[in-house]
Amino acid sequence: MPQTLLIIEDEALLGQELLRHFRREGWEAQLAARLDDARGLLLTRDFEPLVVLSDMNLPDGNALDLLEEARAARLPGEWVILTGYGGVPDSVRALKLGAYDFLEKPVPPERLDMVLAGALRAARAQARLADQTAVETRRYSAERFIGDSASAREAREMLARLAQVPFSSLLIGGETGTGKGLAARILHYAGPRGGAPLVEINCAALPRELVEGELFGSEAGAYTGAKGRRRGLLEQASGGTLFLDEIGDLPPESQVKLLKAIEDKRVRRLGGDREIAVDMRIIAASNRDLASEVREGRFRADLYHRLSVFRLDLPALRGRREDLRQLVPHFVAEYNAKAGKKVKAIPDEAWRRLEAHDWPGNVRELRNVVERCVLFAEDAVFPSRWLQLQAASALAATPGGEGVWLPLDGSLSLEDMEKTIVETALARADGNVTGAARLLKSTRETLRYRVEKFGLGKNLPTS
Repeated sequence: MPQTLLIIEDEALLGQELLRHFRREGWEAQLAARLDDARGLLLTRDFEPLVVLSDMNLPDGNALDLLEEARAARLPGEWVILTGYGGVPDSVRALKLGAYDFLEKPVPPERLDMVLAGALRAARAQARLADQTAVETRRYSAERFIGDSASAREAREMLARLAQVPFSSLLIGGETGTGKGLAARILHYAGPRGGAPLVEINCAALPRELVEGELFGSEAGAYTGAKGRRRGLLEQASGGTLFLDEIGDLPPESQVKLLKAIEDKRVRRLGGDREIAVDMRIIAASNRDLASEVREGRFRADLYHRLSVFRLDLPALRGRREDLRQLVPHFVAEYNAKAGKKVKAIPDEAWRRLEAHDWPGNVRELRNVVERCVLFAEDAVFPSRWLQLQAASALAATPGGEGVWLPLDGSLSLEDMEKTIVETALARADGNVTGAARLLKSTRETLRYRVEKFGLGKNLPTS
């Protein structure tokens, strides 16, 4: 990336001296003596400088007006403003418009070189971020939700519409593996906040005692082991999107504080004495029925209603099996590229088995199955022998009834496995929680918590 510089200076001798100096220093530099000349270069994109070095007062106007036009047009680059006299209002305006620095003439050459070197580093970082954002925007368009089934088309249309709406919060529902993370990334990168941060957190993976520190941040000494200031995830997501996956696992006391932060748009770090303004869009997701969780008192109604301003429910793969004809070739091409394979032909036998499977792990399970088959392929034919779908289609007790078989092919999440183990132990103990806890070498209280967590209590004997 060349180090391009636009100099805007009406003093002919100074302008030529600056031009020669920076060209000697390796800059690809151009000089404009008037704002109109600079405007022509910038707004027509005939020259795209990473850094603009401009005198403030020029014969045809104030350079800050041109800076404001450049910002309104979303032109990249850092601006360094030079002035023959310092004025507080102008310096404040320059910084509010995002100028990198505001310097009074005369400026020692060494200082000017140092400031422009810093501006160049900042501009290059901005350019890298803009390039990355452009890549992610292309990667995560609504078209990434693949399928021609009615439910897939409906989800894709909803994603495209939501991406253009400045919503404050959204709740995504659907079974494990249906693509809730993909939907969140589409909504972020295809929307107006695509150039800002996307911060993702899996609430189920957070230890209960660390949830608030992760969400809201902490000051040094806020708790044992807190050695320095730490910005929370809400603070990190300010200006962008916070994706709260598995929101149903957030502890009740943290739900209260999250709701307050969303409503007030302010957070206070643990151990802090002041509130910090935040402006983030919230996308929450859960594979549970949160409306049912609210009715049963396991999730706060006020937080549920705040998050579900918009709601998007993603379809299970077993309900749109016709989409396999698009999804499977898509994943085959993806893993061909990653592994240097050349799988092309998918035998009829493979299609029959793929279309007969129930896909309890949904698209995530399908992706894992295709990855295994492509990696084990020895030629251009998709190897049906590595599908292993019959075993993955259901959970089964081991022979003799002393255990439970769990697939490790991505068809079940860790939480689903835990639920299955608890269900199996309860069945073996005829619904007796104490007996099931004994089988699992656990305590009755620990097992009772999981029974309530997974909604298994209604199946237990009442006596």
